Amino acid sequence: MGQRVALNTVGVLVAVLFAFPTYWMITSAFKPSVDLLTADYDLIPLSVTFDNFVTAINQPGFLTHLRNSLIVTLGAVACSLVAGVLAAFPLARLRFRGRKGFLLLVLIAQMAPMEALFIPMFLLMQDAGLLNQLPSLLLVYFAITLPFTVWTLRGFVQGIPFELEEAAMVDGCGRFGAFRRVILPLLGPGLVTTSVFAFITAWNEFLYALVFMRDSNKQTLPVWLSTFRSVFGTDWGAIMAASVLYALPALIFFMLVQRKLVSGATAGALKG
Repeated sequence: MGQRVALNTVGVLVAVLFAFPTYWMITSAFKPSVDLLTADYDLIPLSVTFDNFVTAINQPGFLTHLRNSLIVTLGAVACSLVAGVLAAFPLARLRFRGRKGFLLLVLIAQMAPMEALFIPMFLLMQDAGLLNQLPSLLLVYFAITLPFTVWTLRGFVQGIPFELEEAAMVDGCGRFGAFRRVILPLLGPGLVTTSVFAFITAWNEFLYALVFMRDSNKQTLPVWLSTFRSVFGTDWGAIMAASVLYALPALIFFMLVQRKLVSGATAGALKG
C-alpha cells in the first residue's frame, strides 16, 4: 500500500513538472501585458483578455505561415500513409529475397537523427533546384516520416489474421480486392496511430523549414514563431498566444482521432 502511494505521488509530481510549462504558456496568453511584467506573477490569472490572440493573428505573416505548415504537414502525412501501406503489406505478407535487408534499412533510417540527414538532403535539393519551394519541404517531411510509418504499419498488417484474407480470395476477391475489402478497413487504428506521430513530427520540424525555405513567405509556423517581434520589442503575451494557436491544430487532430489512437497503440505496432 505504501509503495503504491509513493509511486502515485511520484507520478503526479512528474506529471505536474511536465505540464507546468504548458500551463504557464496558456495562462500567460490570457493575461494583460501589464500583469506579465510585474514582479509578483500570479499562477491563476486575476484578469483575462483576448487582446494577445488578436495581436498574434493580426501579426504580418501568421496566416500565411499557418497555411504553409498545414500544406506541407498534411501533404506529408497523406503521402506517408499511402506509401507506408503499399510497402508494409508486401513486407508483412510476402517472402522475397532481400526482405530482411530492406527491413534493416528501414529500421536504420528510422533510428537515424534528422540532423544527420540534413546536409545530404540539402545538397540533393540544391542540385535538383528544389530549394525554396513548398513541394520540396513536403518531400523532405515525407522522407522523414516514411520509415516509421512503414515499420509500424507492417506490425499492424502482421496482426491481422491471414485466414481473413484467404477467405476473401476464396469468395472471389483477388489479392488487391482482399487487401481493399479486408486488410485496409482493419488497418484503421494503425493508420490513425501512425498519422498522429507523423503529423506531430512534421508539424514541429524547424531546422529544414528554416534553411530550405529562403523566402520568409514560404517558411512554416515554427520558423515564424521564432522571429515573432513587435515594433515595441518582445510582446510576451502575444508570443504566448501565438504558441497556443500553434499547438491547437495538433491538439484538434489528436482529439478527432483519440478513440482510434487508443486501440491502435496497443494493437501490435511493435510486433516483429
